[in-house]
Amino acid sequence: MKQVVTFGEIMMRLSPPLNYRFAQTQHLEITYGGGDANVGASLAGLGVPATHVTCFPANDFGHAAAQQFRALGVNMDATVYEGDRLGLYFLEVGAGMRPSKVVYDRANSAFAHLDPAKFSWDEILKDAGWLHWTGITPAISATTAEATRQAIAAARRLGITVSADVNYRRNLWQYGQTAQSVMAELVAGCDIVVCSENDAEDLFSIVPEPGTDNKFVSVARQVMARFPQIKQVITTRRKTHSASHNGLKGIFYDGQQFLETVTYDINPIVDRIGGGDAFMAGFIYGSLAYDNPQQALTFGVAASALKHTIHGDINLVTVAEVEEIMKGNTSGRLLR
Repeated sequence: MKQVVTFGEIMMRLSPPLNYRFAQTQHLEITYGGGDANVGASLAGLGVPATHVTCFPANDFGHAAAQQFRALGVNMDATVYEGDRLGLYFLEVGAGMRPSKVVYDRANSAFAHLDPAKFSWDEILKDAGWLHWTGITPAISATTAEATRQAIAAARRLGITVSADVNYRRNLWQYGQTAQSVMAELVAGCDIVVCSENDAEDLFSIVPEPGTDNKFVSVARQVMARFPQIKQVITTRRKTHSASHNGLKGIFYDGQQFLETVTYDINPIVDRIGGGDAFMAGFIYGSLAYDNPQQALTFGVAASALKHTIHGDINLVTVAEVEEIMKGNTSGRLLR
C-alpha cells in the first residue's frame, strides 16, 4: 500500500484517572492526540504506512509527542520544530448520566503559528496515495488554513485521493475568517468527506429537500452537486443512551447507492475520544483493502466501536480484531 499522509495539530491530553472529576484528583495522566494524527496512528496499527505532518515547539514536550507517535509506527520526519508551546486539552471522563467534559488550552500553540512555507508538500506527498485532513486544522488560524490549502493543491496535482472530516467546531473559528468562506474552497478539492446533515447546514447552508424520505441522501446529493470532485459522503449515527452506553452505525452515499451498517451496541464505554477518527481510519483501510464500499463502511464502524473500549485518543487495534467484530463476535469472551 502507498502511504497515507495526515496533517494537523497534536496536543497533550491531561486526564484524571478512572472517572475522577477535576475537583477531586491530584494526578493527571498524560497522553497525546489530535484528530488527524489519530487517523494516521490508527492506520499504522492496521499495517498502512502513515506519515503525519505537524508543527511542534522545539522543547521536551514537542519531542515527547513526536516520539509517542513514532513508537506507534507513524513517520514524523516532516515535523517542523518552531514556536513556543504545545497545545493542551484536559478531559474529565463521565459515566452514566454525567457527561464527559473537555477544557482546551491551545491558544498560541506552535501549530497555530506555523509558517506554511516550511512544508514542501510535493516532496512530502511524492510517495503517498492518500491525504487526510479535518476541519479542525483550518479553523485554528489563517496560516494553518493556508497550509491546508497548499497540501490539497499538491495532492490534486499528484493525483492523490483526498479525504476530510469536515468536523465543524464553531468556537475554534476566531481569527477573522468564517468557516463558510474558508471550508468551501478546501472541500472542493476532496474525493471523500465525512459530513453530517448538521455540518452541511452550518458550513454550506445545505438542508434536506422538503418531503425527502432520507435526509442524509438528500444532503449528500446536494453536497456532491456543489462540489463535483466529491465521490463519497459518509458519516456515523450515534444513539446516546448515557455517557457509558451508545449505539453506533455508519451510513454512506456515492451518488448512486445508499449504504448503512448494523448498529453496534457499545456498553460500557471506556473512552469515546477519537471514535470518529477511528471510523475514518477504518474506512480508509477498508477502501484500500476490500473490493466494495459496504465492507469499507462496516470496517470503519467496527473499528470505531472497538475504539470506545480503549483509553486514549488512538485506536490500538489490529485488523483481525476489527474483522472479528464485523463477523458479529461482540461478546467480549475471554481469549486464552
